[in-house]
Amino acid sequence: MNNNSQEYTIAFYNIENLFDFENDPNTNDDDFLPVSAKRWTPKRYENKLRKLGSVISKIGDEATEHAPVIIGLAEVENKKVLSDLVRSKNLIEEAYSYVHYDSSDERGIDVALLYKDDLFKVESSETFSVYLQNDSGERDYTRDVLLVQGRLHEEKLNIIVNHWSSRREGEKETEHKRISAANVVNSIIKRLKKENTDAKIIVMGDFNDNPNDTSIRLMEKESDLFNPFKTVWSRDKGSLNHDFQWNLFDQIFFSVNFFDKRNSNLSFDKADVFNDKILTQYHGKYKGQPFRTYVGKKYRGGYSDHFPVYIQLKHSENNV
Repeated sequence: MNNNSQEYTIAFYNIENLFDFENDPNTNDDDFLPVSAKRWTPKRYENKLRKLGSVISKIGDEATEHAPVIIGLAEVENKKVLSDLVRSKNLIEEAYSYVHYDSSDERGIDVALLYKDDLFKVESSETFSVYLQNDSGERDYTRDVLLVQGRLHEEKLNIIVNHWSSRREGEKETEHKRISAANVVNSIIKRLKKENTDAKIIVMGDFNDNPNDTSIRLMEKESDLFNPFKTVWSRDKGSLNHDFQWNLFDQIFFSVNFFDKRNSNLSFDKADVFNDKILTQYHGKYKGQPFRTYVGKKYRGGYSDHFPVYIQLKHSENNV
């Protein structure tokens, strides 16, 4: 075995409504303006960018000593906020590039992918819509699914970034929406495997479902994906907390060929939630829960209502 190996972190983070403070008539951003009830000011925006940059730069660094090579994001308003984020005080030295498309989501939020372009070479990207209907038969707009294809150490990776429909109207009442999204992902993977039976696939996102829920199991089974977060989730550990219960809606799956060390220089090493103390409420009844930017309309000045999640891949020139 060759010990000349290097670890790479691949992460996902729902960053809780990263909106700029300017009014966009095409986006439902009325809550995130200086004159809104939330009083979303330039100072608060800059504070959030600084905090998020600090977190992103630290995810997984105890093993790699580097910021993530790839990080999927949920809840970004537009390209401007991504540009501001990658150029913010704590991230500018990491030299991230990004992939983003505007979707028709009713809240005006999208998914995106940050990546270090000296290591991950993007070859193509596209989005896929999830078609949903409301009770009156009208189109219900949600976030698009993002596919980014590129090479890490000459190995082609297919990365699928998701932010599935929320449970706001009830878990069971909205389950069909997340199953629809799972079917979209399955169809993308089917296409990728038709093009290359040994396609290396990473699926990440805020799925608004836990590892044992129907939509997740459907995707895992039909697309032959491995979910390392099944064993990460516990009564005391998750990526967000609701009514004092931990959920693990944020997960990263991958195709099982990441275990095949004979045919690949990239292999799976570990998965975890990045729940460093700095990201948590430090006192009171919510101690240990994510330190949020807002609770309702009340400004708290924290990071996000979610913790980031990550996997680490080991790169070895000769695995055998």
